[in-house]
Amino acid sequence: MTDSDPTDAEAACFEAGIKFGTLYHQFAGTPVAPASAPSLETAMEEAIENQPHCTDVTVDVRTEALEAELADSAADYTELTGRFLEVEIVVDYEGCEVVTRMEMEDGYPLMQVESVRGRDSTAD
Repeated sequence: MTDSDPTDAEAACFEAGIKFGTLYHQFAGTPVAPASAPSLETAMEEAIENQPHCTDVTVDVRTEALEAELADSAADYTELTGRFLEVEIVVDYEGCEVVTRMEMEDGYPLMQVESVRGRDSTAD
């Protein structure tokens, strides 16, 4: 390994970022209603878990936010955006586990690294 090679922890974080990019941009704009939210959650989880190094995905479509969005609407569905999602993705790369999360923070769907544990991380 040279000084310019990424550590396993850095590679695991990179992998988690790829998973979030895929999840967000693949499903943004999908029609969603409170009744269809559970099946969409499952579809998103299973799709992202197919990717290499991904060990767990939990998607929560915030149905209360959907219901509020639809309260004054003639439509019974809206399009999926980050403001309706809370997501946790766990990646294991070469024994380094990274836990990442996306949730609303100050009106923005913020994606962040929650923890890094394992090989060559400082959080062992």
